Amino acid sequence: MRVFLRLWAGQSASLIGSALTSFALGVWVYQQTGSVTRLGLVYLLVFLPGILLAPIAGALVDRLDRRVVLFATNTAGLLCASALAALYAGGALAPWHVYVTTAVTSVLAAVQTPAVGASVGLLVGREGLGRANGLIMLAQSVAQIVGPLAGGFLLATLELSGLILLDALSFVVALVFLCTVRLPRPERAPAPEGGQHTSLLAETAASWRYVAARQGLVALLVFYAVLNFAVGFVDVLITPVVLGFAPTQALGTVLAVGGIGMVIGSLVMSAWGGPRRRVHGVLLFSMILGLALCAGSLRPNLILIGGAAFAFLFCSAIINASNRSIWQAKVEPAMQGRVISLENMVAMAPLPVAYLLAGPLADHVLRPLVAAGGGFTRFVGALVGAGPDRAMALLLFGSGLLAVLASAAGYLYPRLRRIDTELADALPDQPSAPPRRLPAPVEP
Repeated sequence: MRVFLRLWAGQSASLIGSALTSFALGVWVYQQTGSVTRLGLVYLLVFLPGILLAPIAGALVDRLDRRVVLFATNTAGLLCASALAALYAGGALAPWHVYVTTAVTSVLAAVQTPAVGASVGLLVGREGLGRANGLIMLAQSVAQIVGPLAGGFLLATLELSGLILLDALSFVVALVFLCTVRLPRPERAPAPEGGQHTSLLAETAASWRYVAARQGLVALLVFYAVLNFAVGFVDVLITPVVLGFAPTQALGTVLAVGGIGMVIGSLVMSAWGGPRRRVHGVLLFSMILGLALCAGSLRPNLILIGGAAFAFLFCSAIINASNRSIWQAKVEPAMQGRVISLENMVAMAPLPVAYLLAGPLADHVLRPLVAAGGGFTRFVGALVGAGPDRAMALLLFGSGLLAVLASAAGYLYPRLRRIDTELADALPDQPSAPPRRLPAPVEP
């Protein structure tokens, strides 16, 4: 666990530094262009390149030494931050520079995430997975809160150049911690008779076949994709739902309360380790999450919505940590880079779809129906309150209901409900011993 904590400390510093810079760069692009579309492009580039390249990135992680991969990605992140700082200092920074570096950072994250995830199980063993993933969720929670809260304050005091330099310093901290750790490396599968290992594309395809041969993992993958589709609507709609009856300060309070819930959930998970049957951490808390969404959409009340936001993000921390622990325990260590990347891609892909659908569904479908009067309008008024803005609350209610129904379907499907017992663990109880020295790189 000590080795993991050193790895976690360095990567957490890098994550928080990147969150500060991402927020500041988004604000800078909007200030320079005045375009919401261009701001949206920045957020799209945070996700899309990493989603598209995730499977190949995972195959690369399984082929190379994971410590070397982390050195390379953190060094590349340091170079990107340094380039942005130099451009800003010279007065040459343009929005397209932000687009390019954001896309590069997304690709680096697509490589870095499976490299860390695939190393956790070998470092802490099967029994330590819940606590370790709880700490990872804690770092993500802190970054999610610190990014907008501290980013706004620091942007006013240090300006953009100071925040970019802080990001560069965070990569240096990550590299220093990496120098103090040795990561166990699983044995790679032997080469075929011809003596040549397969291509990256063939190894990527092997991850699909690996998951497809295990019905429980397929069911978990589908469930998580459906859950993220429901959550994607929340990301878009929470702002107009709150601003429909309260000032912007109230929105900030709701988001802060939700962030506190995520931090507390992560702390609980890191101390508790989650339920022994990890699938309960996924399905049960997803059902609670969905019920919280439904409850928060019933009336335009800040206390109700704040409580729902707290419960929503508290449950999210436990769900995410439990889900990742299942994949780390059930997938062979030599396959984890590819399979975790595949899981990230399938789980994240529904988010942009929900982002694209949320606005048109609210503005062009539900709002006209609510404004038309009649039985549907009375139904909406009785369920979530009266008024055209409550059409978005109705969509939030539908998202929560989708999460509840998906959780119930997960419990009804035996392969998913029994995944902890039916699918054999591929990870030993005890952590592996790190190598005394770095192994030689594997020839591609």
